[in-house]
Amino acid sequence: MTTIITNSYKHIAVTLSLAALLGACKVGQNYQRPELPLPQQFADSVSYADTSSIADLQWKEFFTDPALQNLISKGITYNNDLQAAIKRMDAAKQNVRQAKLLQLPEVNLQIQGSINRPSDNSLNGLSIGTFLGKPYVENYVTALNFSWEADIWGRIRRQQEITITQFLQQQEAVKAVQTQLISDIAQGYYNLLMLDKQLEVAKSNLLLNDSLVLATRALRDGGSVTTLAVQQVEAQRQTTALLVPQLEESIALQENALQLLTGQNPGKIETRAHLNEQTIREELKTGLPVAMVSRRPDVRSTELSLTIANARVGLTQANMYPALNLTAGGGLESFKASNWFSIPNSLFGTAAGTILQPIFQRRNLKTQFEVAKLQREEAVINFRQSVLQATTEVTNALVRTAKLKEQRSIADAQADTLRQAVQNAHLLFKSDMATYLEVITAQTNALQAELNVANIQRSQLGVVVELYRSLGGGYK
Repeated sequence: MTTIITNSYKHIAVTLSLAALLGACKVGQNYQRPELPLPQQFADSVSYADTSSIADLQWKEFFTDPALQNLISKGITYNNDLQAAIKRMDAAKQNVRQAKLLQLPEVNLQIQGSINRPSDNSLNGLSIGTFLGKPYVENYVTALNFSWEADIWGRIRRQQEITITQFLQQQEAVKAVQTQLISDIAQGYYNLLMLDKQLEVAKSNLLLNDSLVLATRALRDGGSVTTLAVQQVEAQRQTTALLVPQLEESIALQENALQLLTGQNPGKIETRAHLNEQTIREELKTGLPVAMVSRRPDVRSTELSLTIANARVGLTQANMYPALNLTAGGGLESFKASNWFSIPNSLFGTAAGTILQPIFQRRNLKTQFEVAKLQREEAVINFRQSVLQATTEVTNALVRTAKLKEQRSIADAQADTLRQAVQNAHLLFKSDMATYLEVITAQTNALQAELNVANIQRSQLGVVVELYRSLGGGYK
């Protein structure tokens, strides 16, 4: 009996060696990045020879405002969307651990005891009674069973490739969520600073309106102007006063939005800088477009989707070829519990090999293969579109950066001119050389110009954040 078992395992060993040699085969093509519609360099970028990029900077180096750094740090720690993405990545990591063992055999331990009591009037009952001298049969088994599929066509390796790539995709998803989170927090913070500045401007102009109302009333009392003049000046003051609660409402909502991004309850953000304290980065290196493709998490995730689709083509193709399955088992078996562990008499062994070739499955396997190829072609299109979208975002940010700089220069000059016009209008009005309408017009224009300057300042800061994000910065 022992000799038979030994010979059986020798045959299994020979079969395993042959299967290992055949396992060098793997159907389907390995992934190669398709040609991409990339320019050699970004428009308005610093230099083709300069491959460095602001996206290579860690976010703490890029954002130097301590208050903003604190908000981003809290967001990375407590933001629920980011924490959920991390959990999905951890789950994918568990799948990878399991996938690494797919090529190993399955091993199961079996311990079984059974009693079969047939009818005394049945053929089995009569035979058992005659043979054993008792009306029932006992059977006790202890066995180790092995099952293994030879990965001849690379089906299991393709499955491993898919699982590992899905984990890498989840890693990129975490990075993508973090880069977007950092961008949203920075944009919200700069928006809050703009609203603070606009509120400051509105309150300052309200004081000027108050002085004009008092002056106009005095002139009316002296008979120089009519009541209509006072009404129009007061209406202008009310228009400016209306801005104050509107801006205070926007500030409160923006504070709550930032608290939500950082995983905190709604409330005020006490510590923050002034808009005029923020410096606009002058040197905005973009690097090369091809480096952006490898750096942006969302683009990398799309490319990994293409890698998965390519592996699925190989997987579905391998499903169409023969599958070799080997099974083996051995252990102890006895009709009596007292002889269960009697060696070698209770030893037994089994070994089997099966080759399964699908022949007719109502075109199921062929359909899966053709669909997988079409899905791979779709994934190529999606990857190219993501690259095109990313390139456009970077280019748009560069265009906006240049044009906002021009707008800022003009807006600053306009605001200075209108501030002087307001001063002159007040002096002329007091000297009865200008009408109240001229003063109202000058103050209205000056208010709008100063609000516009704050808006352009915020846009300048925001477009730099957008450029940083669109180049793939923020996850380091």
